[in-house]
Amino acid sequence: MSSGGADGQHGMAFTNVLAVLPVADVEASRPWFTALFGRPEDNNPMPSLIEWQVLPGAWLQVFGNADRAGSGLFNLAVDDLDATLAELRARGLEPGEVVEANKGVRLSALTDPDGNTITVIGGFRVQY
Repeated sequence: MSSGGADGQHGMAFTNVLAVLPVADVEASRPWFTALFGRPEDNNPMPSLIEWQVLPGAWLQVFGNADRAGSGLFNLAVDDLDATLAELRARGLEPGEVVEANKGVRLSALTDPDGNTITVIGGFRVQY
């Protein structure tokens, strides 16, 4: 079991982290998220939910919830922002302008068909 604490010794025993983005229609959203991740979903546990494993133990759930669709935020840190944005464009997605943040961090946001914001982050570090 994993610990919930960053030092591995404190907290409850969490084994996975699952972020949820609400969409109006899962089937209509599937192609966009397939393009984002460059592959089909890893899991489809029920008609209203598709899931991609982003990293070991870290998942994005795309969940059908029309009342909350478009209200989500999801961040993805990458090693090479420029190369990642070029790949996303090649897949037919439209990343936004690169914003120079603080301490060498650079950001670019994409919006899914429902209006959820997915931000791709270059220069992310655990400690600044």
